[in-house]
Parts: sequence; C-alpha cells; structure tokens
Amino acid sequence: MTSLCMYFQVHQPFRLRTFWPDAKTGFFRYFDEEGNREIFNKVANKCYRPANKLLLKALDEQEGKFKFSLSITGTLLEQCELWGKDLLEDFRQMAQTGHVEFLDETFYHSLSSLFEDKTEFIEEIKEHRQLISELLGVKPEIFRNTELLYNNSIAKLAAELGYKAILAEGADHLLGWRSPNFLYQAKASGLPLLLRNYKLSDDIGYRFSARWWDEYPLTADKWAYWVSNIKEDTVNIFLDYETFGEHQWKETGIFEFLKKLPGEIRKTPLDFATPSEVIKKYKPVAELDIGDFSTISWADMERDTSAWLGNDMQRRCFEEIKLLEPYVKETGDRALLRIWKHLLTSDHYYYMCTKWLGDGDVHSYFSVHPSAFDAAVNFMAVLMDFKAEVFQRLSEKHRESKGKRKGPRGI
Repeated sequence: MTSLCMYFQVHQPFRLRTFWPDAKTGFFRYFDEEGNREIFNKVANKCYRPANKLLLKALDEQEGKFKFSLSITGTLLEQCELWGKDLLEDFRQMAQTGHVEFLDETFYHSLSSLFEDKTEFIEEIKEHRQLISELLGVKPEIFRNTELLYNNSIAKLAAELGYKAILAEGADHLLGWRSPNFLYQAKASGLPLLLRNYKLSDDIGYRFSARWWDEYPLTADKWAYWVSNIKEDTVNIFLDYETFGEHQWKETGIFEFLKKLPGEIRKTPLDFATPSEVIKKYKPVAELDIGDFSTISWADMERDTSAWLGNDMQRRCFEEIKLLEPYVKETGDRALLRIWKHLLTSDHYYYMCTKWLGDGDVHSYFSVHPSAFDAAVNFMAVLMDFKAEVFQRLSEKHRESKGKRKGPRGI
C-alpha cells in the first residue's frame, strides 16, 4: 500500500521596520512591532485558526486514520506567545492526538546551515528543540532545514544530532530518471531522506486557484485519484501551512478541499503516514550525493540557494552578517545576540531577490518592501546601526574589564 506523507511548514518572520535611527531601543528598534503584530493577526485569522479547527476536527473524526506532520519555526512560536496563545493550545491538542508529528529545524528559519562553521546552525537547532519541548511537550525525531536547504554535510550533521531522517526537495536535477516517491539515503551519513513530490505539492500550493490551469478547478476527489494511481512507496506532499487561507484565499475553496481530502483519501488504497512511519515501513532504494556546492532547496525554478544568495546585494548582506558573528558573541549580551540571530532569518534575503517572471512575482508577494533594492538598502541600514551597537558594547566591556584588573590606586 502506498503511503501519503503530508507535511506543513508553519512560519512567520519578524520583519524589519523601515529603518531610521531614533529613540527606540532593543529588539523593536530594528523589527516592526506594530507591522508584525498586524500581519500575524491577519494570517492567524485567515489561516491558522480556521485550518487548525478543521484539522483538529478531521483528526477526531478519522479516528487515527488521518495523519500529518508540522514544523513550526521559533519565530512563529514567539509571535504566538506575544499575540496568539490560543494557537499554541491548538498545536498542543494536535500533539496530544498522537497522529501529528512535529519536526525540528532552525529556531530562526535562518541561513546558518550555509555558514562554513556550523556552530551557529547547531545552536539554533538545539534552541528549536528546547522550545518545542517546552511549549508543545514533544521531542522531534525528524529534521527539516530552512526552505528544505539540503546537502550531504547538512544530512551528516542532522544524523550526528540524533535525527532519524531528513526532508528534501525532489528536484529533477537531483533525481534524473528516478522518482521522488521512494525513500532514499544521504551519502556518507546514510540518513534516510524523504523527497518532496513537487508536482503534486504545487498543484495545491500554487496552481489551486489558477484559472489558466487546464485542471482547474482542483477538487479533493480529483487530487486523491491522481495520487492513488501512483504505485510506488510514499508520496511526500510538503506545503506551506499558509497555503490554506492566506496564499489560497477562503474564496478559492481551499478549506473545502482540505475538509474533504481525508475522506477522499480513505476511499483509495492509500494510507496516511508520518515521516517516522515512512522510514519504519520502507527501506532506502538508493544513495543520493549532494555536495556542499550543489545545495538544493524547494525555492524557485532552480531549486538551489539563488532565492537568497543569487545576486550581489544578497551575498553582500549575508557576508556582512556572517562576519559579525564572533563580535556579537564576544559581547555576551543576550539581547544583541537575539537581534543578530533574527537578522539571519531567510526571509530578509528572499525579499532582495531580483528574479523576473513567475519567481519574481512570488518574491514580491511576500515582501513588505517596494522593491528588492529597497529591501537591501533597508537591511544594510539596520545592519550598520546594529554593528555600531555591537562595537559600542564591546568597547564598554573592554573598558570595564581593564578597570577591574587595576590595583586599589588604579595601578
């Protein structure tokens, strides 16, 4: 029997405010408190609350036959603590059913996995693991990296941290003639690898409301029929949770689709499975070799790192923030460190992308800036001000340290 493994990514970044030096201090000197609260509440009302309610009802009605997995970023959980504690209770209820598997990732949905030194990457994973345990009472066993960024080194590190499998994109240039509908394993580490079936995932995530699409309108029974015709091991459907109600508005019928889907799948030979169940049920059919300079992701047509590091503006901002790491950590200031970590969130660099056509439209849709150039200029303005704060704190720390070493007469 073929398994249907559905995974949803739940994420909101702390977006930067349009920066100009003023009297504000702390975290919200750089991040837009009012704007982030407004966006969070909008998405919570359009997506999180109705989707959670619908899925909790389906979990109850399907009596263990409906299963899925979630990965919730630390930045979204922080926003829930600030502005939506009821959502945390929803996620706790999902965890208590035993039929929703929660995955681990970086706390900040960051690009730290692309650092040469993986210390920060490891720290962020551990931060996320701790927060998930504290807030939801679960200990994830499966890892997914930010935006499915993946290579052999990332898989090896995940294996060393004790994870039992990792998720990645079923990119054509990775697979060639092979199918994403099997379990694979990573080169060197042997970590089991679940690959996203991007065509069937994007049928829901991107094409659902596209009137130009020859399969429009997409219904739950039609999509279930397509999946049921696959006679391989596992069909992995990975989506942004915000697909439901935010990217695809309620008026498109997306919630009706989601409501009917569990029942339509149960009419077929398919069974729902979580990533942990998939790796127990199937054996890897081959090893996949993805070197550090061939990193893949689930973003854009290229399925690589170009969504965040494809132009000079993005690379310059990324290098500047990366170079600041040892100085921020030397300050020992937790508030400064938190700001720096949030500046690693992938969304900031995504907004700077200058791609055209379809991919460009998607980047523009998510951005709060008028253009990619405005996003880069604003980020660099924040970074320059923040850098001054860091070195001011270091200067003070060194003066304090020097004063403590002096004798009673300052000798």
